[in-house]
Amino acid sequence: VIFLGATNAGTHSNKIKMPPSDQEENVEDESRQANIRQAQTQMTDAEARIIEMLRAQSIGNGNGISSVGQSSSGETSNDQQHEAGAAAAQHLLAASNGRGRYLRDTDGKKRHAFWDTQPMFSDVNKPASTSPNTKEMHCPVVPNKLKSELRQDPYNMPKGFEWSEIDILDESERSEVYELLARNYVEDDDCMFRFDYSQEFLLWALAPPGYNKAFHLGVRSSKSKRLMAFITGVPADVRAYEKTKAMVEINFLCVHKKLRSKRLAPVLIKEITRRVNHTGVFQAVYTAGVVLPVPVSSCRYYHRSLDPKKLVEIKFSQIPPRMTMARMIKLYKLPNETDLPLRPMTVEDVPSAHQLLVKHLQKFKLAIVFSEEDFAHWLLPRDGVVSTYVNVNKTGEVIDMCSFYHLPSTIIGNPKHSHLNAVYSYYNVATTVDLTSLMRDSLILAKQNNIDVFNALSQMENDQFLSDLKFGIGDGTLQYYLYNWSCPTMESKDVGIVLL
Repeated sequence: VIFLGATNAGTHSNKIKMPPSDQEENVEDESRQANIRQAQTQMTDAEARIIEMLRAQSIGNGNGISSVGQSSSGETSNDQQHEAGAAAAQHLLAASNGRGRYLRDTDGKKRHAFWDTQPMFSDVNKPASTSPNTKEMHCPVVPNKLKSELRQDPYNMPKGFEWSEIDILDESERSEVYELLARNYVEDDDCMFRFDYSQEFLLWALAPPGYNKAFHLGVRSSKSKRLMAFITGVPADVRAYEKTKAMVEINFLCVHKKLRSKRLAPVLIKEITRRVNHTGVFQAVYTAGVVLPVPVSSCRYYHRSLDPKKLVEIKFSQIPPRMTMARMIKLYKLPNETDLPLRPMTVEDVPSAHQLLVKHLQKFKLAIVFSEEDFAHWLLPRDGVVSTYVNVNKTGEVIDMCSFYHLPSTIIGNPKHSHLNAVYSYYNVATTVDLTSLMRDSLILAKQNNIDVFNALSQMENDQFLSDLKFGIGDGTLQYYLYNWSCPTMESKDVGIVLL
C-alpha cells in the first residue's frame, strides 16, 4: 500500500467505478482545461520544468497541488495535466501512497528523476539510462556489495530534522505513528476518506518474527522532537518464479503534509535501503498505485458492497441508473448463515493450516514463503485486525480456510457516519468446495462483523468469484515491484502476495 519507500504507494481510491455521463465528461474536460490555464498563469516556464506537474513532491503522499509540465517545444501537454490530476490517491485499499517525480524524453516517454537511478529491471529494448540494469533474468540487477563497500553513515537530513528509530512496541511511540498516519496518510482523490490504521494493526503489521527496529525509521523535528515522517521494512522470504530470496516488505511511507516540499521521501527510501543492505539483504517487494520503473505485475481492485445504503450515503458508491435503493439492497443481500461449518482458526490449527497454504501458494509465480512461525503471526485471528476461519475434517486437519484483514477509513465531513468499515481479502484456500462457495461464506462472515465493503484484488484465483459474487470493479490499480531483482513480468493471476 505503499516502494523501497511505500508499499501500496501510489494513487489509490477505493470507490466503485461508475460510467460517467456525457455531461460529466464535458464538465471534467472543462475543469481540466481550467486547471491548465490557471497553472500556466501561476508558474514560470522554469518552475514548470522543475516541478514537472507533481501534485506532491514526496513519494508516499496522498495529497498535493496540480502542476503542469512543459514539453520540449514549451507547450503544455494535456495528458500530463490529466495524469497529474488522476494521481491523487486512487485507492484507499491497502495501504501507503506515492508517486515519483518525472520528466519526459523527446519521444514522449516518462523519465523518473529518482526511480531511474534505482536498480530496477528495465526493458532490454529501452535506451540506456542512468539506471544500472541487467539483461539477465532471475538475478539481482546490481550485484550484492560487501559491507565495507556500503555507505557507512546515515544520509543527511535537511536542517532542522533528525533520524529517529521508532520502537513500535512502546505505546507512546506507536501512538505517534498512529497520529502521523491518521492525519497525513492515504486519502482518496476527493478528500472524503482517509485510512485509519489502528494501533493494534500497526503492532501486527510491523512486529512480525525477526523484525528489525532499525527498519522502523522516523524523521523528527530537531526542535520539537515531533514525528514528521516515517517508513518501514519488515522481513519476508519471497519466491519469484523458482528462486527464493530474503527481502523486506516496504510500507507506510508517510511525510507530514507541511513538509512535502522538503523532498524527504527519496532520502527516506535511500536511508532504509542503506540500513537493509547492511544486514545483507539487497532486495525488496513493494506496491504502488502508479506505474514506476518497472512493475513486475499489475492487479485491479474490486469491491463488494455489504451495506449498500451506507456506501451510497457516504458517496463511496452511487445508485446505478434504473436502480432504486430497495432493489440495490436486495441485489447485495446475503444468506444469514454460511454453508461450510467455518470457525475462527486457533493455535492448534496452525500446523495443518500452514501446510495447506504453503502448498496452495506453490501455484503462483510470486509468493511469500511462510515459516510456521510467520504463518501464525500473520493469520491467527486478532480482533479488528485479521480474521481467519477454517473448516476441519474429522481428524482436526484444516481442509478449507478463508481470511481477511480489517482496515477502516475515517469519513471526512460526513454528519451521519464517522468510519467506513472495510476488509480486504487475504489468503483463501478451498479444497472441499469451489472458491466461489468459500468466498460467499467469507462475505457472510464479514457481514456478521458489521463490515460495509469487502475488497479484493484480481490476483491468484480471485477471478473465479469476482463476477458471480457481485464484486464491482474499482478505479484503482495496484502495481507490484521487486527492488533490485530481475525477472519476467507476470499476469495478475500469477501474483500470490498480499501486502498490507
